[in-house]
Amino acid sequence: MDEHKNIEIKREEKTDNSLVGATFIKYAAYLIIFFGILWFLIKFIFPMLG
Repeated sequence: MDEHKNIEIKREEKTDNSLVGATFIKYAAYLIIFFGILWFLIKFIFPMLG
């Protein structure tokens, strides 16, 4: 009673273009957040210290 079952696992692999796009969006968001915090510090915090 040996039954061999063929189970195919389909993996949806990201194409190179979508992976590059997702990486670009991620790092662009990091840069926007970084420069937003930097702008906030220069615009509001540093003048209060001086």
